[in-house]
Amino acid sequence: MSDSLSKESFLAVVGLFESVSGIRLSEAKRPLVEGRLHKLAQRLGVRRLDDYVRQLLEQRDPAEIVRVVDKLTTNETYFFREPQHFEFLARLAEDHDGHEPFRVWSAASSSGEEAYSIAMLLAEKLGATGWEVIGTDLSTVMVETARRAVYPMERARHVPREYLKRHCLRGHGDQEGRLLISRSLRQNVRFDNANLMETLPALGSFDVIFLRNVLIYFDNPAKEAIVNRVAPLLKPQGYLFTGHAESLSNLATQLRPVRTAVYAR
Repeated sequence: MSDSLSKESFLAVVGLFESVSGIRLSEAKRPLVEGRLHKLAQRLGVRRLDDYVRQLLEQRDPAEIVRVVDKLTTNETYFFREPQHFEFLARLAEDHDGHEPFRVWSAASSSGEEAYSIAMLLAEKLGATGWEVIGTDLSTVMVETARRAVYPMERARHVPREYLKRHCLRGHGDQEGRLLISRSLRQNVRFDNANLMETLPALGSFDVIFLRNVLIYFDNPAKEAIVNRVAPLLKPQGYLFTGHAESLSNLATQLRPVRTAVYAR
């Protein structure tokens, strides 16, 4: 199979992907695009990537377009990434008055590691009840993966040992090298599809929103639109977390910075 896309095919895929996701892929992402489309083309028995793209654009099969979007939005992550946020979250949970459930939204939850990291911490600080975590992602495949809650052990390298013992089950036999998030933890975590560039589903309000490592894919007008779509879902005195490489300083929002990558309503 040809592993390269013509300029026209690459731009066509970029345009299609942006129209669905709002994310504009740069030329630097060409190897990633070609590698992931290769698997989709192979699945259909199409030998050339340009032929696959031509077929995709001519047929406009919704299921195949979803597969393309899923492939191009899949990013590997791990538990307890950027630990400073979890240290801050722990203090917020400890100070919570308990009158209402403590609610956290993982707004670009990918395969679920972030949401389950949040859940482990809240279970430790607040107990088995009185809190809820919602995870949303554009990718249907990622949402399904998160719901299954099975992960390679190497992604848990930053999970405290006592958390692993209390909240994870180690796989055996054909599941050796994997872990399963415990049922007791999963019952307070829910995953759904959501596109941050479109009207959001009814999610309720949140004490904390994790919007991490997603704004980097958008230009400033799109970043501003996303933040101003997400921020109203914060409770009064709620907090928004961004990735440490992301900043809202050049955006017109109603949020104020309180520390690195943490903003208050």
